[in-house]
Amino acid sequence: MNTRKSKITPLLPSRVTVEGLDRAPHRAFLRGLGLSDADIQRPFVGVASTDGRVTPCNALLGALAKDACAGVRDAGGVPFDFASISVADSMSMNHGGMRYSLVSREIIADGVEAVTRGHAYDALVTFAGCDKTLPGMMMAMLRLNLPSVFMYGGAALPGRLRGKDVTVLDTYEAVGGVYAGTVTRKQLDVLERACLPGLGACPGQFSANTMAMVSETLGLALPGSATMPAVDPARGAQAREAGRVVMEILKRGGPLPRQLVTRKSLENACAAVAATGGSTNAGLHIPAIAHEAGIRFSLDDLSRVAKRTPYLADMKPGGKYLSKDLHEIGGVYAVLKELLGRGALHGDCLTIYGTSLEDELKDHPGADGKVVPRKPISPTGGIVVLKGNLAPEGALLKVAGLKSLRFEGRARVFDSEEACVEVVRRRAYKAGEVLVIRYEGPKGGPGMREMLGVTALLYGQGAGEKVALVTDGRFSGATRGMMVGYVSPEAGVGGPLGLVKEGDRIEIDALNGGLNLLVSSKELKARKVKAPTRQLSGVLEKYAAQVGSAFYGAVTHSGPRK
Repeated sequence: MNTRKSKITPLLPSRVTVEGLDRAPHRAFLRGLGLSDADIQRPFVGVASTDGRVTPCNALLGALAKDACAGVRDAGGVPFDFASISVADSMSMNHGGMRYSLVSREIIADGVEAVTRGHAYDALVTFAGCDKTLPGMMMAMLRLNLPSVFMYGGAALPGRLRGKDVTVLDTYEAVGGVYAGTVTRKQLDVLERACLPGLGACPGQFSANTMAMVSETLGLALPGSATMPAVDPARGAQAREAGRVVMEILKRGGPLPRQLVTRKSLENACAAVAATGGSTNAGLHIPAIAHEAGIRFSLDDLSRVAKRTPYLADMKPGGKYLSKDLHEIGGVYAVLKELLGRGALHGDCLTIYGTSLEDELKDHPGADGKVVPRKPISPTGGIVVLKGNLAPEGALLKVAGLKSLRFEGRARVFDSEEACVEVVRRRAYKAGEVLVIRYEGPKGGPGMREMLGVTALLYGQGAGEKVALVTDGRFSGATRGMMVGYVSPEAGVGGPLGLVKEGDRIEIDALNGGLNLLVSSKELKARKVKAPTRQLSGVLEKYAAQVGSAFYGAVTHSGPRK
């Protein structure tokens, strides 16, 4: 750890709220909170979390935030804890509520910015527990660029059924099995009650664990924090350490978030995702985090890194193992150690301690031969960016676990997720078809709904690779099969997905990175389409007016001032 000493600067942001004659009312409010004269002279640290009892993912965060507050106090700071909102994908899946999930990422970042700037805090510790809460908190850290530490609340332990680990993904897919007649209602009921035995996020390499891995790789989080189970007793001590470390960063003057998040470290994050078959949602969130740092980063950058990155870790949903298994063999750093040894990682990036990543990895264990096999599963990463006349900017396909990397079939076209789900429930589709769900993008949806509901139904019905799905919506990290999402530009802004007609042939070629509508350019130019209009109000109206392309992370503002 960097031990360079320096005094805390007297020009802390918080001094604007406490110094001077006309700040007597401000000091009175602080005394009302129980602060002493000595406290008022100390640095003020915001401790932000998405604590709440709306989902198992976030229900432990309040306790962890209190531990972080204790760490801040022990290190000479004054903590101010506050909670942000969370919209759980688990509860909003497969209905209109999912339109608010990706929107919540922006609300979290905006809310933390508002509280931190409004109260002029000097430093920040953030906690998050489910899909959009993690990038939302990291985006706030980059936007504010104060001394900061991020901490993930951790994944739940899997359930056990008939001697095997089971997760919520098994329940999603078993619903499809009930529709197909291969699973009984009784079996589904037993699985439903067994798959989630306690608190924490989904335990596979789904969106939450993928973004937790990103937080460590970028240097925004303490090493070892991404894979430690939510219920591990060591979580409390780790949260206290986060409070202590943020005070060290404040005293040293760095490293600040924008010193940690560089083009090289963003490439490292993409490599970590590709090497573990992580969530395609990283294709949205990594560019959005980069945007807050003033770095233009896109699906093209993810594609470039994924092509040169070996697929190393045998993680669910494409593989066998869970987050807890990776933790037992060394966590995120075990994967990064292998990537470094294979020349697929920038070792000169900084960690949260101000040391180089290469130095921190030097004595860390690497591949164990099981969770991280010593021979790569494939020479390129578990995520592929597809381009073609159907996705001029790009689209994403998780290839981890796929048996075939090519698919061609006739289109079945749906203008909403609900319309497609109804057909899938009735199994009124044929093997070889390409199900097209459009007008579900960031602006056209609005909100870019996640479609684990329909993809898990297909997989549970045994059709995960017998049909394909193409959408301008997005997928859960738990999605598997021939499922292409994030098609950009989206149909709602005139993208070519809106031109697809029933019966058109579509070609998906993950080997060569292609996604094409097999219709002549002359025919496509002759086609006209008018996107459906939606009556919007409130946050969705504001979001639809501001949000940009998924290609650059579906962001809603112009970025930091230079």
